Parts: sequence; C-alpha cells; structure tokens
Amino acid sequence: MVILGIDPGYAIVGFGVLETVKNDFRVLGFGAITTDADTPFEERLKIIYDDVSEIINIYKPDCIAIEKLFFNTNQKTVINVAQARGVTILPAVQSGIPIYEYTPLQVKVSVTGFGRADKKQVQEMARRTLSLKEVPKPDDTADALAIAITHGRTARSLSFYSNQISK
Repeated sequence: MVILGIDPGYAIVGFGVLETVKNDFRVLGFGAITTDADTPFEERLKIIYDDVSEIINIYKPDCIAIEKLFFNTNQKTVINVAQARGVTILPAVQSGIPIYEYTPLQVKVSVTGFGRADKKQVQEMARRTLSLKEVPKPDDTADALAIAITHGRTARSLSFYSNQISK
C-alpha cells in the first residue's frame, strides 16, 4: 500500500510518501510545498492544489492520511488553514483516493507509544522508524511522515475503517 501523508497548512504543506509491506515501511519521497507570504492567498491555494495534484500523479498513492484540523484561537489562521486543507484533499477526492484523518494524539501514540510526546520526540521516532539519517526539514515534512506511519499502522487494525472521511 502506498500512503501519502500530509501535514496541512498554507505557508508550508508537508508531505511524505511511504510504501508499507507487512510491518515494514519504505520511503518513496518526502518534502514540502511552500508558498510565499507576499503571494495573494488565492494564488497560494492554487499552488498547493497544483503541487498536491502533481505529487498524486507521480506517486499514485492508494490513500491519503492527513492531520485532523483543530480550532485555533486565531480565527483568521484557522479559516485559512481550513481552506488550504480543502484544496489539499481536493485532488485526492477528484481521483477517487480514500482520505483518512488522524488527530495529533493518535499520531503521538502510534509513533511514540506516548500520548504526551512532544513534537521532537515524534519526529525522532519517525526518523528511527524509517531509518533516515536525520529528521527531515522543515518540521512539517517530518510530521507528514509521522502521519503516514500512523495510517500504515492503523490500517492493520480493526479501527481502519472508522477514520475514513471519503471514498
């Protein structure tokens, strides 16, 4: 199974593509889509949409795993992130690729075994799990790989179907 993990945003969208075979992960690719703060917001959304579409065309994932959005105290930020998240998953929806969402707590527990792990612990365990020499940068990329790991592990459990948000 090929999983595209995504850490959504509008300045930086982290992505990581993993292939799972039984209990093993193989890294196919990872990186970040970045948009400049001086670029009009609508253009930033188009850049994200176009780049995610290209990533899907290159890697042909079987599913998408994305971090679940939580309300932030800054309403403008949460609205912009929600819009960016929408254009991030739209290419998957258009391609008929199932989308699964995970909370930060689910990712922490899956990757570290500890629900109160901090960001650095999650990133380091993702690095170790994937046998990478260093934690990928920017942080959003490492987070996307952790989300993909979470789905790979969750897909083997009975709770697999409860996280699906589209077909």
